[in-house]
Amino acid sequence: ELQRSVESLQFAAEEAKRIYGESVTIDATGSTESRFLAFTKKVPLGVVGAITPFNYPVNLALHKIAPAIAAKNTVVMKPSMEAPLSALRLAEIINNHFPDGVINSVTGYGSEVGDAMVVSTGIDKISFTGSVATGLFISSRAGMKKLTMELGGNDPLVILDDADIEKAVNAAVSGAFLFSGQVCIGVKRIILDNKIADEFIDMFVKETSKLRMGNPMDESTDIGPVINESSALNIETSVNRAIEDGAELLLGGNRKDCFFEPTILDNVTMDMDIVANETFGPIAPIIRVDGLDEAIKEANNTQYGLQAGVFTESIRSALRCANEIEAGSVLINKESTFRTDAMPFGGFKSSGMGKEGIKYAVEDMCKTKLIAFNCR
Repeated sequence: ELQRSVESLQFAAEEAKRIYGESVTIDATGSTESRFLAFTKKVPLGVVGAITPFNYPVNLALHKIAPAIAAKNTVVMKPSMEAPLSALRLAEIINNHFPDGVINSVTGYGSEVGDAMVVSTGIDKISFTGSVATGLFISSRAGMKKLTMELGGNDPLVILDDADIEKAVNAAVSGAFLFSGQVCIGVKRIILDNKIADEFIDMFVKETSKLRMGNPMDESTDIGPVINESSALNIETSVNRAIEDGAELLLGGNRKDCFFEPTILDNVTMDMDIVANETFGPIAPIIRVDGLDEAIKEANNTQYGLQAGVFTESIRSALRCANEIEAGSVLINKESTFRTDAMPFGGFKSSGMGKEGIKYAVEDMCKTKLIAFNCR
């Protein structure tokens, strides 16, 4: 996370040099004389409110803070109450290198402090990462503020019958269980062609069973705790309900305090809560399909559309998936957890609005002013 954070800062420093206006040929319409000289300039919005989540508390905060400062705005940051300390330390470090007031931090409940930021006339933009419900509430309260909303996902990993199974298995293990599944772009649904299902599942269960659960401070640990016991209980409830509704438990399924075992479920259907909604935990639900058409249909059968991964050796199948899957990013032969700060990042449908990614965030943290001169 910290290496990514350094890269975010480096990208932002470079983008600060590339905030360009443009010449405007206002005489092109024929309605004005050629005596006019016109151009645009980019100006800062003013104050950006950054409301950040608990997972990746430094890097996801910098996705908002770095482009805001690069565009010459000031920032008010409210970190998650579940993991505030690293974000607050980040604010202290930034404050040591900028004039007073450039970076500001506040803490408290979202319903109190967060809402005060959203309705404040002193804040010009809200950049929020969190749940759909909270994002909708912010949208209803923000008035004329600019908004960027990163509201999570239900990302599919589509594995077609011609996929390289070994690579697909490695991608599924990494994508589903990274950070104990607490990643908005984590693999939340494995959409698997029946022709290769048995071979894939045997290898997937074998590789997942090698993951070691324990203290996250131990570098040999693969699966740490989820953020709190309430979250673990919600995961347990979703898994048990899926099993009651007909899903087959292949691995895991047990909770102890804040730990939940890496869990694989087969024969999952999209009417089950565990895939109908975003499950933030180390769960790999498998949805079996017959062919490309059904795979694309199931991938799109969700209110979310953040990212998607597709494994296939067919360029035609890859192009169809790239064009027809409704997601902000479609990654071919890569799991959905892939992200760099050079790419635009943001989903379709209920996954949010606007784009992160330093270049794109800087653009959205400016406003455009036209300046015209009568040269005669």
